[in-house]
Amino acid sequence: MTKQKLELTWIGKHKRAKLEARILLEDAEKSYHAATRRENAEFEFDNRLIYGDNLLALKALEQEFAGKVKCVFIDPPYNTGSAFTHYDDGLEHSIWLGLMRDRLEIIKRLLSDDGSLWITIDDNEAHYLKVLCDEVFGRGNFVANIVWNHRKSVQSDIVISLSHNHLLVFAKSKDKLALNRLQLVDADKYSNPDNDPRGLWYATPFDAPQIRPNLEYPIKNPNTGEIYYPPQGRHWRTTQDEYLKALADNRIVFGKTGKSKPQMKRFLSEAQSKGSSVKTWWDDVGTATEGTKELQKMNFDFDTPKPERLLEKVLQIATNPGDLVLDSFAGSGTTGAVAHKMGRRWIMVELGEHCHTHIIPRLQKVIDGEDQGGISKTVNWQGGGGFRYFRLAPTLIVNDKWGNQIINLDYNPEMLAEALAKLEGFTYMPSESLWWQHGYSSENDFIYVTTQSLSVEQLQVLSDEVGVSRSLLICCSAWRGITAEQAAERFPNLSLKKIPKMILKRCEWGHDDYSLNVANLPMAEEEPEPRSFENQPAAKTKPVKRKSAVENQGGLFDGEDSDG
Repeated sequence: MTKQKLELTWIGKHKRAKLEARILLEDAEKSYHAATRRENAEFEFDNRLIYGDNLLALKALEQEFAGKVKCVFIDPPYNTGSAFTHYDDGLEHSIWLGLMRDRLEIIKRLLSDDGSLWITIDDNEAHYLKVLCDEVFGRGNFVANIVWNHRKSVQSDIVISLSHNHLLVFAKSKDKLALNRLQLVDADKYSNPDNDPRGLWYATPFDAPQIRPNLEYPIKNPNTGEIYYPPQGRHWRTTQDEYLKALADNRIVFGKTGKSKPQMKRFLSEAQSKGSSVKTWWDDVGTATEGTKELQKMNFDFDTPKPERLLEKVLQIATNPGDLVLDSFAGSGTTGAVAHKMGRRWIMVELGEHCHTHIIPRLQKVIDGEDQGGISKTVNWQGGGGFRYFRLAPTLIVNDKWGNQIINLDYNPEMLAEALAKLEGFTYMPSESLWWQHGYSSENDFIYVTTQSLSVEQLQVLSDEVGVSRSLLICCSAWRGITAEQAAERFPNLSLKKIPKMILKRCEWGHDDYSLNVANLPMAEEEPEPRSFENQPAAKTKPVKRKSAVENQGGLFDGEDSDG
């Protein structure tokens, strides 16, 4: 008897979409950057906001960012059956599981070996999602189920009032996981009345219990001239030399008015650097109401936004400054806003129009330093950095008016070369000196894309330039005067593939929306109405098949000569 694997099953589980690896198109008009750049901080300007279906976007990111994302935070639809202003949240259970599985599999590949995934969810799907993540990431890579107290008020219309959501945490590889300890501090008592560049601080007594003769010395208030000694039965915290160094370093204050006994500054950044373990019960990170108010202060309305303090704590634990953070369910953009303020790099994906009405204006306020809500005062945020805006390119393969599958005419030469390079597993990087080098897969393996029909003479020129130590994959519409077998024998350093035949069966073309949206529920096909033989229309004359438009696409690469 064979052992059966313990797993979560559902209708349609083994059906997987064959995703098209789209390229990303940058829109400079929607990208936004601060007027000045800090030295050695170029990464602050390379954050990415992607508009489009998040499953296709994750696939588009995979080649460049596989193994590079330190932390993924997602807040997917909870599948509660509710309809919100900016999205619908009610899929059939098995469909929701399938859509989540497809995304989780790519997220796992994007995570670095020491990275982690954080998912907010409620009781409706939390336990199914946990088992699903066990299957995708491995049960041994489960880290914690953090319970977040997201509601302070009581729902009086039900017997058991919901006050929590879940935060599921999984590691890419638990034995390599790198998390930070935290010092739980009350940030509300910190301020910065003297604009100290080290950030928020609060004043602590400079005296300590017990008596130590070497720590008893007079301290003169520089503002009033008054002399102070430690209170009876106590001593100063440091030696006199250390006190003088702290005074010179602006770490000693004399009360709010400067007329009191000495006190020492305790900086928030220093308090946070001294680590302690984190509990799985979080009631100190704000509520859903707090998240709503943070947006309302910026004149935005959004359903169920997360408070910035929640993201701050996640990123404090899971990342360090400069690490890459991904949120493929961007919503109102809280993840990017918090990551930006904390000096993390970020990528966000959003399909809804609120990408333009909420996320972009919010990030602009962050970059300009106008957003002083949320965690801004805690981290002493003054603005800076920027982001690049991308959208998913349209599908590469479309049908012409005769039903032939052709290359999308919206693709210019550069887009086509990049798309085919990605589909063939090459990194798109056109050479400035070699006209035939559009990308590479190794130091000696390259790709060239052209919509021309190449002659034997042109192939010979290419073979000679490539040389015996390199190989070149040529994607073209056709080749003339030689068969594929003859070309392979004559030009061993060249590999020939026809566009679009080489990729037609590679994946699903023309599918633009895989979103977790109730509007995308599959519909049953309507059965055709039975018709009598007498009423059956006469057979239509079969149209004359015309030549595919692919053959008429030559010349997309302007400026190419007959040797290209």
